[in-house]
Amino acid sequence: MLTTTQATPADVPIIQRIAYETWPSTYQTILMLAQVRYMLQLFYSDEALEKSFLDNHQYLLIHHQGTPIGFAGYQHNYPEIGTTKLHKLYVLPHAQGLGAGQKLLEEVLLQTKTFGSKVLTLNVNRFNKAYMFYRKNKFDVLQEIDIPIGQGYLMQDYILEKRL
Repeated sequence: MLTTTQATPADVPIIQRIAYETWPSTYQTILMLAQVRYMLQLFYSDEALEKSFLDNHQYLLIHHQGTPIGFAGYQHNYPEIGTTKLHKLYVLPHAQGLGAGQKLLEEVLLQTKTFGSKVLTLNVNRFNKAYMFYRKNKFDVLQEIDIPIGQGYLMQDYILEKRL
């Protein structure tokens, strides 16, 4: 059985553990290991996650039989009023295929509608297989973008959106 709960700053170690277990397999054929390590530190350090909570990011944890197996991070009114941004959605490799990603996305969509946003937007790496997951969920491609993130690294993303 899959259940979701709202995460709090006390759940930062769980979010970090899931990210550190998920990213290497997710990005091993897309990015150099050095870039994966750099980005994990950039986005999932204690300081980065604490700041995200202070910046009104919401996090959902998804549990399978009581054990956390994934998370989503999103922010209302970002980058503008009426838009919710899905910043993160990851499920542990061994738990993929259980429907956890779909359940997380549906919960974020529900939270987006409940908040009153008219659009859910996200960035996805152009070479990430998650791109097809979002397209199947009726997200439209708005733009292809390269985002410099430091140390010569780029995020090569699509910006996707779903109008609600």
